Amino acid sequence: MRHPATTVCSAAALLFAATAFSPLVAQQRGASGPVPRTADGKPDLTGVYQASTRRGAWDYDVPSDQPGVPAARPAGDAQPTGARPEPMPFTPEARQRAQEILNRRSVDDPATLCLPQPTPRMTPVALFPVQIVQTPQQVVMLYEYFWQFRVIPMGGKQPDDIEPAYMGNAIGRWEGDTLVVEMVGFKPGLWFGNGLVTSDALKITERFTRIDRDQLNYEAVLEDPKVLTKPYTMRSTLMLREATRLREYSCVENNVDPQRYEKLNPSIFTRTPPGQ
Repeated sequence: MRHPATTVCSAAALLFAATAFSPLVAQQRGASGPVPRTADGKPDLTGVYQASTRRGAWDYDVPSDQPGVPAARPAGDAQPTGARPEPMPFTPEARQRAQEILNRRSVDDPATLCLPQPTPRMTPVALFPVQIVQTPQQVVMLYEYFWQFRVIPMGGKQPDDIEPAYMGNAIGRWEGDTLVVEMVGFKPGLWFGNGLVTSDALKITERFTRIDRDQLNYEAVLEDPKVLTKPYTMRSTLMLREATRLREYSCVENNVDPQRYEKLNPSIFTRTPPGQ
């Protein structure tokens, strides 16, 4: 069980996502249990998950009581390795745009308008669960955050009539015990945090690897030659939450962020880094 989720602004969601997107290594707490498998021997990913390094019930912990300091985790949880994520490999033009976005404190984030978001941005948001329904022919992923879903057919190739979409067009396959999802056909202008705004050339390759009964490792490799000089990898750890169900999330209901941002005086909230 968990408390009903309330409407959350994009800045808070990105805060939780930032804490979840760090390199992680699993440590066992007692007997977590083996990886469940389907009749054909593939790992069974079916379940409801939360982006968290803590096993067991829903993780209510905030990142920490000190800015920039992650909360301590008890022995047995997945623990950060201490390595920091690599810097975003921006092209010079994309870096300039990213700095402008950060200077404006991301108030132009399309999430403020409740527009759908790409899955590498939604998956690590610890405030909202993700549900996976797996069959031999397709994998369905349901996101409470923004009340989104996607159907991933297994095998085959990308269709010829792809229409640009916020979540792209996905095709899945198995590589050993890892579910690999390749996505193309994205709308330009998607936000991923840290000032990254992608183009229509974006390609995302996701990998879902179930480590044991509780833990599902998530990796997303972003390739976009128009804004990135090389592929950029985002990682997160998801934990099974058996007593959790998805609840309806309406972003537009009581969403007052756009009106507030329109009334802001840019000279007050705009950030000017040293040297600019």
